[in-house]
Amino acid sequence: MIIKTSEFITSAVKRNQYPVDVRPEVAFVGRSNVGKSSIINALTNRKKLAKVSQTPGKTRLINFFLINDEMYLVDLPGYGYAKVSKKEKESWGKTIETYLIEREQLKKVVLLVDSRHKPTADDILMHEWIKHFGYKVIVIATKSDKLSNNEIGKSKKLIKETLKLGPEDEFYLFSSVKKNGKEELIDNIFGDLVEE
Repeated sequence: MIIKTSEFITSAVKRNQYPVDVRPEVAFVGRSNVGKSSIINALTNRKKLAKVSQTPGKTRLINFFLINDEMYLVDLPGYGYAKVSKKEKESWGKTIETYLIEREQLKKVVLLVDSRHKPTADDILMHEWIKHFGYKVIVIATKSDKLSNNEIGKSKKLIKETLKLGPEDEFYLFSSVKKNGKEELIDNIFGDLVEE
């Protein structure tokens, strides 16, 4: 699949602000500084589609991007950022939870983890949560350009073990800078949502 067009449609906090249509959706979720905006921009070939923030934890809204006029890429608020209040964290959690529980159009969730670090307790919880709700989950370890070949093997092993990924689970390493394997990734994330 080739991403020909991608456009920002709307930001939402509540359910009544979500787009009203039946196009399938893929949600991207991850820690605040995992590089979510960078990977969305890399996959869509748009430098500024998703705003890359200098301060992690800026995205407090759910952002809907229309891809090829056929499906939505949904950018969920980043979690686990230390410098926000407990109350704020709870409201983000609620925003994400409402979307995950009640969105029929949601077909799969892409969980982003940092390839340089062991997945956090928040990452593990998010992974279990997505699976609990019965969504297909694709795990992508970002910022892989920062690792040596030797470290890549160790990183893969650590992430798979920490998240308890089995052979049937989809797992990729990706660098938004180098973009190696981008086409394969796009096919695996969006390909089966397109009606032939």
